[in-house]
Amino acid sequence: MADEAPTGAPQQPTQPVMRILGQFIRDMSFENIVVQKGMTGEMQPDLKVEVALDAKKRQVENQYEVITKYKVVSTNKGNDAQLFIMELEYSGLFHIENVPEDQLHPFLLIECPRQLFPFVRRIVSDVTRDGGFPPVNLDNVDFVQLYRTELARRQQQGEAAKAN
Repeated sequence: MADEAPTGAPQQPTQPVMRILGQFIRDMSFENIVVQKGMTGEMQPDLKVEVALDAKKRQVENQYEVITKYKVVSTNKGNDAQLFIMELEYSGLFHIENVPEDQLHPFLLIECPRQLFPFVRRIVSDVTRDGGFPPVNLDNVDFVQLYRTELARRQQQGEAAKAN
């Protein structure tokens, strides 16, 4: 009977609570190599996007900072010359409750970046357009797969370290 509320009805599981307290650009750079080097001629951009994630507990209870790091490199398909490089670190401050401890890490590195992504997409689009290029509209990021890949990479590093 411990699972029942005083009215005799089964107790409902507590739903996770997530609120975005704030978000901001931690660091950003845009290097327009085409203008710097005076490149001319036909250019066919080829984009490479790298994404990295980090999260840390803040001193206030139930508050976390989630940092998303994007590196967008555009090269010319014809000769692999770099056209531009954009690096962006975008952070969100989150208040999170009712997430079990064993699920907190994936929650921070999957759900929180999903909430920040539309803002990152807009910034990348605006900066590349303002830099003189067609706006880069980032494809959706599969944060679940990114999380799994990072876990596998860390596990391999740990195993390699034990073998040495």
